[in-house]
Amino acid sequence: MSDNLSKPEIDAPAGPAPAELVIRDIVVGDGAEAVAGATVTVHYVGVEFETGEEFDSSWGRGESIQFPLRGLIQGWQDGIPGMRVGGRRELVIPPALAYGPAGGHFLGGKTLIFVIDLVAVA
Repeated sequence: MSDNLSKPEIDAPAGPAPAELVIRDIVVGDGAEAVAGATVTVHYVGVEFETGEEFDSSWGRGESIQFPLRGLIQGWQDGIPGMRVGGRRELVIPPALAYGPAGGHFLGGKTLIFVIDLVAVA
């Protein structure tokens, strides 16, 4: 179960940031499958692609968090469906699918990397 996994470490990648969403399963789960529009309970860590600097982590708060997928950035809405409970997935999300161009949100204009552990699906 992904609750037993420890906080992932994410290294800043080499090379240019991808222009499209990149989805990579690190651990394939064997539980219920997340579908578009589902409510998911996850543990996650997010870092900036260019620097590898962490900007957010449920691990840092010491508890998983529950979200309706519809309320999340497009990269999560597109990248989580198909994932199964117990799985760990890496998403590399370009600005257009994250927080848009620079100037609005503090993460605007940035490519983001998230490692997400799917704990439950409702």
